[in-house]
Amino acid sequence: MGRLFGTDGVRGVANSELTPELAFRLGRAGAYVLTSRRPGARIVVGKDTRISGDMLETALVSGILSMGVDALRLGVISTPGVAYLTKHLRADAGVMISASHNPVADNGIKFFGGDGFKLLDETEDRIEQLLEDGARDLPRPTGDKIGRMYDEPAVETYIRFLLSTVQVRFDGLHIVLDCANGAASAIAPEVFRRLGATVTVIHATPDGVNINVGCGSTHPHIVQRAVLAHGADVGLSFDGDADRLIAVDASGEVIDGDFIMAICARAMKAKGLLQGNKLVATVMSNLGFVKAMEGEGIEVLRTAVGDRYVMERMREDNAVLGGEQSGHIIFLNHTTTGDGILTAVQLVQVMVESQQPLSQLRQVMKRYPQLLENVQVRDKRAWRENEAIQRALRAAEEALGESGRVLVRESGTEQLVRVMVEGPDDKLLRKVCGEIVKVVQAELGV
Repeated sequence: MGRLFGTDGVRGVANSELTPELAFRLGRAGAYVLTSRRPGARIVVGKDTRISGDMLETALVSGILSMGVDALRLGVISTPGVAYLTKHLRADAGVMISASHNPVADNGIKFFGGDGFKLLDETEDRIEQLLEDGARDLPRPTGDKIGRMYDEPAVETYIRFLLSTVQVRFDGLHIVLDCANGAASAIAPEVFRRLGATVTVIHATPDGVNINVGCGSTHPHIVQRAVLAHGADVGLSFDGDADRLIAVDASGEVIDGDFIMAICARAMKAKGLLQGNKLVATVMSNLGFVKAMEGEGIEVLRTAVGDRYVMERMREDNAVLGGEQSGHIIFLNHTTTGDGILTAVQLVQVMVESQQPLSQLRQVMKRYPQLLENVQVRDKRAWRENEAIQRALRAAEEALGESGRVLVRESGTEQLVRVMVEGPDDKLLRKVCGEIVKVVQAELGV
């Protein structure tokens, strides 16, 4: 079969692709690989607000217990909350049941090691190999050797951690929070109220089926309207499992992950906290972001799309800040994965310490125009070796010069080649992009 683990755990339509039977088997295989199965071995389990979370949690926990490993149920909590508490509680591993910003019908199972970091590919491969082999030889403890399940009321511990990362109060600020009817719903409002902000909360009444529906970080126009309607200072929008943040300033301008990283990187550098004066971003980050960071004396290290690749590069190069344009930002000096709520409090802290509104802080960078075209093709990898396409790419790069950029990559899920061009000249971008697309269609089009 194809690889079960994707770039962010195992995902699929709940009860169809991601079945309770599969969740049970993942619980068994994960417990076997990630724990010593010693007496007292423990795995923490969290979930977002999807209706399928209860079903998958029950099956997953049963698999863990059947291996003689205890399960600590955290209940509804963010993905980064699971990562933090896995390490804080000194558990052997952690599991989050969530499909992030995906529709409610989807769900996912994501593992963390005892150190709070996502698993390496080779560790996921070991779990997957056990599933392929049927896990027939795994132990079946009986009697008092079967694991126990405990409810662990640790959300307050996570909230206190988030508060500990901020050195100022937010008194006098009016903040709109869009919680996506997801895992942030009970946590983010509490954090910002304790920090003294006046908080207007929207989409924080989860009913099991309204997670991400017309709200959250993938619908920034919603928090944008709320900020303008309430005359707020800033809007903060999370996704279903609260590992992403998209912000909006008081004038309604959207502040994506590139802007957030640029603002925080400059502030961290000024305080001597940006180790090596470098950060990690993906190939999709805007060229304007890279140019702005160069102007600030900050090196941008590029990596493939996906937060796991950002984290790998951060650890390889000893960087403490990294992230994606989508708002998945990692502050490695605080935690082990992207955390939307932590990112939000760090961003607002910069506003308070600088005594500048977000509309002023965002001037640190100027977004370059960006064009993206998807081309349906017969073979999505063939562009790499096609000489006509390579000639077109070289011509485009020459036309754009140092002020522009061309990025071509294949889709991870569809038979598409994605052509992206960036630069300050809209007219030139349209011409260059059109020429590349024309050649790709002629050479590889269906």
